[in-house]
Amino acid sequence: MNLYELVVTDTEKIALDDLLFSEENKLALTQIIKEHKYIDELKKYNLKVDNKILLHGHSGCGKTTTAKAIATALNKSIVIINLSTLINAKIGETSKNVKAIFDKAIREKAVLFLDEFDQIGKSRDNDDKDVAELKRLVNTIIQLIDYFPTDSLLICATNYYNSIDTALLRRFQVKLQFEMPDQEQLNVYYEKLLADFPVHFQDIPRKYSISYAEAKDYIHTTMKRQIIAELELKEQQKLNEVIQ
Repeated sequence: MNLYELVVTDTEKIALDDLLFSEENKLALTQIIKEHKYIDELKKYNLKVDNKILLHGHSGCGKTTTAKAIATALNKSIVIINLSTLINAKIGETSKNVKAIFDKAIREKAVLFLDEFDQIGKSRDNDDKDVAELKRLVNTIIQLIDYFPTDSLLICATNYYNSIDTALLRRFQVKLQFEMPDQEQLNVYYEKLLADFPVHFQDIPRKYSISYAEAKDYIHTTMKRQIIAELELKEQQKLNEVIQ
C-alpha cells in the first residue's frame, strides 16, 4: 500500500462550540487555540506554545472531531493517520513512513492527528519477530515529537492510555480525558441532532449509556427508517388512488 493511501487530509470544518465535552477540556482547548493565534507575540517573551496534545478515553466520545475542530479554529489543514494501519501495512518501512508523515505536516504547518496511538506503546512489549523494528519505531517517534516545531500541532488519540509507554506520555504537554456522556449530556446532543428533522419524526425513544458516536448512528438509522416508511406510504396511497 502506498504511503499516501494511508494519509487523510481532511477538509471538514467543525466549530469548537458545536462540540460537547467537559468544561475542563473546553478551557484547556481554548487556551491552546489562543496560544497558537498569538504565537509570535509569545515568542517575544521566550514563551513556547503547547503543541503536543494527547486525547484519551472511550471510543466515540469526540477525540477525532475535537482534533478537526482545533484545526478549523486555527485555519490549518489536518493530516490524519491511523497508526495501526501504518504499522500493519509494511512493518519494515514504518519508521520511514512515520517520518515522511511528520515531514508533510511540518511543511504544511498543519495539524497532525495520529489515531490509535496506543499501538506504539503496545508494540514495545510485543514478543514477535519484528520487535526490534517496533522498538526503533518508538525511538523514531520520540525524536520526531521532541523536534516537532511549534508552528505545527501534534494531536494523538487513544482508547488505551495505560498501554502507552511512559517515555511517550512525557512528551505531551496537555493530556485530556474524554468520558462517556451522561443522560443530561446525551439529551442535549439528541436535541441538537433531532432539530434537523421534521417535528413528527422527533418523538422517538432515546438510548443512554452510549457514546456520542453511537447516539448519532442510532438517530440517523432511525430517521432513515422513518423517512423511507413515510415515502413508501405516500407511494402506496398514490397507487391506491390510481387503482380506484
